[in-house]
Amino acid sequence: MVLDKETAQETAEFLLQIKAIKLNVEDPFTWASGIKSPIYCDNRIALSYPHVRNHLRDAMRKKIEQQFSRPDAIAGVATGAIGLGILVAEAMGLPFVYIRPKAKEHGRKNQIEGYIEPGQSVIVIEDLISTGKSSFQAISALKDYGVQVKGMVAIFTYNFDIASSLFEKENIEVHTLSDYNNLIDMASKSNYIAENTLDSLLSWRSDPIHWKP
Repeated sequence: MVLDKETAQETAEFLLQIKAIKLNVEDPFTWASGIKSPIYCDNRIALSYPHVRNHLRDAMRKKIEQQFSRPDAIAGVATGAIGLGILVAEAMGLPFVYIRPKAKEHGRKNQIEGYIEPGQSVIVIEDLISTGKSSFQAISALKDYGVQVKGMVAIFTYNFDIASSLFEKENIEVHTLSDYNNLIDMASKSNYIAENTLDSLLSWRSDPIHWKP
Protein backbone atom coordinates (compact mmCIF):
# COMPACT_ATOMS: atom_id res chain seq x y z
CA MET A 1 0.00 0.00 0.00
CA VAL A 2 1.46 3.34 -1.07
CA LEU A 3 -0.14 6.52 0.21
CA ASP A 4 -0.48 9.69 -1.82
CA LYS A 5 1.37 12.13 0.43
CA GLU A 6 -0.76 15.16 -0.43
CA THR A 7 -4.03 13.30 0.13
CA ALA A 8 -2.72 11.72 3.35
CA GLN A 9 -1.72 15.07 4.83
CA GLU A 10 -4.88 16.86 3.69
CA THR A 11 -7.09 14.10 5.10
CA ALA A 12 -5.22 14.13 8.42
CA GLU A 13 -5.52 17.92 8.58
CA PHE A 14 -9.28 17.78 7.98
CA LEU A 15 -9.75 15.17 10.71
CA LEU A 16 -7.83 17.33 13.16
CA GLN A 17 -9.74 20.49 12.18
CA ILE A 18 -13.14 18.93 12.91
CA LYS A 19 -11.81 17.31 16.10
CA ALA A 20 -12.52 13.79 14.88
CA ILE A 21 -9.29 12.90 16.70
CA LYS A 22 -9.67 12.55 20.46
CA LEU A 23 -6.61 12.40 22.69
CA ASN A 24 -6.49 11.32 26.33
CA VAL A 25 -3.18 10.02 27.62
CA GLU A 26 -4.16 10.09 31.32
CA ASP A 27 -7.44 8.21 30.84
CA PRO A 28 -7.00 6.21 27.59
CA PHE A 29 -9.83 4.83 25.51
CA THR A 30 -10.62 1.12 25.49
CA TRP A 31 -11.26 -0.40 22.08
CA ALA A 32 -13.56 -3.35 21.45
CA SER A 33 -10.41 -5.46 21.09
CA GLY A 34 -9.42 -4.55 24.66
CA ILE A 35 -6.46 -2.40 23.58
CA LYS A 36 -5.92 0.73 25.68
CA SER A 37 -5.30 3.70 23.43
CA PRO A 38 -4.47 7.38 24.05
CA ILE A 39 -6.04 8.22 20.69
CA TYR A 40 -9.52 7.68 19.29
CA CYS A 41 -10.42 8.44 15.69
CA ASP A 42 -14.16 9.09 15.18
CA ASN A 43 -14.42 9.54 11.43
CA ARG A 44 -18.23 9.58 11.52
CA ILE A 45 -18.00 13.20 12.62
CA ALA A 46 -16.88 14.00 9.06
CA LEU A 47 -20.41 13.39 7.79
CA SER A 48 -21.54 16.55 9.61
CA TYR A 49 -19.09 18.72 7.64
CA PRO A 50 -19.95 18.96 3.92
CA HIS A 51 -16.49 20.11 2.79
CA VAL A 52 -14.81 17.25 4.67
CA ARG A 53 -17.19 14.49 3.59
CA ASN A 54 -16.93 15.74 0.00
CA HIS A 55 -13.14 15.55 0.22
CA LEU A 56 -13.34 11.99 1.54
CA ARG A 57 -15.88 10.98 -1.10
CA ASP A 58 -13.83 12.41 -3.98
CA ALA A 59 -10.54 11.03 -2.66
CA MET A 60 -12.05 7.56 -2.29
CA ARG A 61 -13.58 7.67 -5.74
CA LYS A 62 -10.21 8.67 -7.20
CA LYS A 63 -8.44 5.92 -5.25
CA ILE A 64 -10.88 3.29 -6.52
CA GLU A 65 -10.55 4.46 -10.11
CA GLN A 66 -6.75 4.49 -9.90
CA GLN A 67 -6.22 1.18 -8.10
CA PHE A 68 -9.09 -1.05 -9.22
CA SER A 69 -11.24 -1.81 -12.22
CA ARG A 70 -14.84 -0.64 -11.85
CA PRO A 71 -16.81 -2.87 -9.44
CA ASP A 72 -20.46 -3.86 -9.72
CA ALA A 73 -21.25 -2.27 -6.34
CA ILE A 74 -19.89 -0.48 -3.30
CA ALA A 75 -20.15 -2.23 0.09
CA GLY A 76 -19.92 -0.31 3.37
CA VAL A 77 -18.97 -1.83 6.71
CA ALA A 78 -21.61 -1.07 9.37
CA THR A 79 -21.96 1.25 11.00
CA GLY A 80 -19.09 3.65 10.55
CA ALA A 81 -18.74 3.35 6.78
CA ILE A 82 -22.41 3.30 5.76
CA GLY A 83 -22.75 7.04 5.23
CA LEU A 84 -19.49 7.47 3.36
CA GLY A 85 -20.08 4.32 1.35
CA ILE A 86 -23.40 5.69 0.11
CA LEU A 87 -21.70 8.94 -0.94
CA VAL A 88 -19.03 7.04 -2.89
CA ALA A 89 -21.60 4.77 -4.54
CA GLU A 90 -23.71 7.79 -5.54
CA ALA A 91 -20.70 9.60 -6.98
CA MET A 92 -19.78 6.54 -9.05
CA GLY A 93 -23.34 5.71 -10.08
CA LEU A 94 -23.14 2.27 -8.45
CA PRO A 95 -25.45 0.17 -6.25
CA PHE A 96 -24.75 0.13 -2.52
CA VAL A 97 -24.98 -2.57 0.15
CA TYR A 98 -23.77 -2.69 3.72
CA ILE A 99 -22.58 -5.50 5.96
CA ARG A 100 -23.63 -5.97 9.57
CA PRO A 101 -21.16 -7.35 12.14
CA LYS A 102 -23.41 -10.42 12.30
CA ALA A 103 -26.71 -11.58 10.82
CA LYS A 104 -29.93 -10.22 12.33
CA GLU A 105 -31.70 -12.61 14.67
CA HIS A 106 -35.15 -11.66 13.39
CA GLY A 107 -36.95 -10.84 10.14
CA ARG A 108 -35.01 -12.02 7.10
CA LYS A 109 -31.90 -12.56 9.25
CA ASN A 110 -29.69 -10.71 6.80
CA GLN A 111 -26.07 -9.86 7.36
CA ILE A 112 -25.73 -8.15 3.98
CA GLU A 113 -28.34 -5.44 3.51
CA GLY A 114 -29.29 -4.30 0.02
CA TYR A 115 -29.41 -6.19 -3.26
CA ILE A 116 -26.39 -7.95 -4.71
CA GLU A 117 -26.02 -11.22 -6.55
CA PRO A 118 -23.39 -13.95 -6.08
CA GLY A 119 -20.65 -13.49 -8.65
CA GLN A 120 -20.82 -9.71 -8.65
CA SER A 121 -17.82 -7.63 -7.53
CA VAL A 122 -17.51 -4.99 -4.82
CA ILE A 123 -15.08 -2.53 -3.34
CA VAL A 124 -15.44 -2.47 0.43
CA ILE A 125 -15.48 0.95 2.14
CA GLU A 126 -14.25 1.18 5.74
CA ASP A 127 -13.88 4.21 7.99
CA LEU A 128 -10.76 3.05 9.81
CA ILE A 129 -8.60 -0.03 10.22
CA SER A 130 -7.13 -0.98 13.60
CA THR A 131 -6.65 -4.72 14.17
CA GLY A 132 -8.59 -5.46 10.97
CA LYS A 133 -11.02 -7.84 12.70
CA SER A 134 -14.28 -6.05 11.83
CA SER A 135 -13.12 -5.40 8.27
CA PHE A 136 -12.20 -9.04 7.83
CA GLN A 137 -15.59 -10.17 9.17
CA ALA A 138 -17.33 -8.03 6.56
CA ILE A 139 -15.12 -9.37 3.78
CA SER A 140 -15.75 -12.95 4.91
CA ALA A 141 -19.51 -12.40 4.88
CA LEU A 142 -19.34 -11.13 1.30
CA LYS A 143 -17.14 -14.02 0.18
CA ASP A 144 -19.41 -16.56 1.87
CA TYR A 145 -22.30 -15.14 -0.14
CA GLY A 146 -20.31 -15.60 -3.34
CA VAL A 147 -19.42 -11.94 -3.90
CA GLN A 148 -16.02 -11.09 -5.41
CA VAL A 149 -14.15 -8.65 -3.15
CA LYS A 150 -11.84 -6.62 -5.38
CA GLY A 151 -10.33 -4.74 -2.45
CA MET A 152 -10.90 -2.27 0.35
CA VAL A 153 -10.54 1.50 0.67
CA ALA A 154 -10.52 3.13 4.12
CA ILE A 155 -10.11 6.64 5.48
CA PHE A 156 -7.45 5.79 8.02
CA THR A 157 -5.23 2.99 9.30
CA TYR A 158 -3.18 2.62 12.47
CA ASN A 159 -0.64 0.57 10.48
CA PHE A 160 -0.81 -2.42 12.81
CA ASP A 161 1.16 -5.42 11.55
CA ILE A 162 -1.64 -7.75 12.65
CA ALA A 163 -4.06 -6.08 10.22
CA SER A 164 -1.56 -6.05 7.34
CA SER A 165 -0.79 -9.74 7.85
CA LEU A 166 -4.49 -10.60 7.91
CA PHE A 167 -5.22 -8.87 4.62
CA GLU A 168 -2.10 -10.26 2.96
CA LYS A 169 -3.03 -13.80 4.02
CA GLU A 170 -6.46 -13.41 2.43
CA ASN A 171 -4.99 -11.65 -0.64
CA ILE A 172 -7.07 -8.51 -0.06
CA GLU A 173 -5.68 -5.31 -1.56
CA VAL A 174 -6.16 -2.41 0.86
CA HIS A 175 -5.67 1.31 0.28
CA THR A 176 -6.22 4.16 2.72
CA LEU A 177 -6.40 7.94 2.41
CA SER A 178 -4.22 8.57 5.47
CA ASP A 179 -2.52 6.76 8.33
CA TYR A 180 -1.20 7.08 11.87
CA ASN A 181 2.19 8.46 10.88
CA ASN A 182 0.73 11.28 8.79
CA LEU A 183 -1.84 12.06 11.47
CA ILE A 184 0.78 12.40 14.21
CA ASP A 185 3.02 14.42 11.91
CA MET A 186 0.23 16.91 11.11
CA ALA A 187 -0.90 17.05 14.75
CA SER A 188 2.63 17.91 15.83
CA LYS A 189 3.09 20.59 13.15
CA SER A 190 -0.23 22.24 13.99
CA ASN A 191 0.42 22.17 17.77
CA TYR A 192 -2.64 19.96 18.21
CA ILE A 193 -0.59 17.89 20.61
CA ALA A 194 2.05 18.80 23.19
CA GLU A 195 5.57 17.40 23.01
CA ASN A 196 5.09 15.14 26.03
CA THR A 197 1.87 13.81 24.47
CA LEU A 198 3.72 13.18 21.22
CA ASP A 199 6.24 10.98 23.02
CA SER A 200 3.42 8.94 24.56
CA LEU A 201 1.65 8.55 21.21
CA LEU A 202 4.82 7.31 19.55
CA SER A 203 5.46 4.93 22.45
CA TRP A 204 1.92 3.55 22.18
CA ARG A 205 2.26 2.94 18.46
CA SER A 206 5.45 0.92 18.92
CA ASP A 207 3.75 -1.49 21.37
CA PRO A 208 0.01 -0.83 21.81
CA ILE A 209 -0.72 -4.09 23.65
CA HIS A 210 1.74 -3.48 26.48
CA TRP A 211 1.59 0.34 26.52
CA LYS A 212 0.77 2.04 29.82
CA PRO A 213 -0.03 5.76 30.35
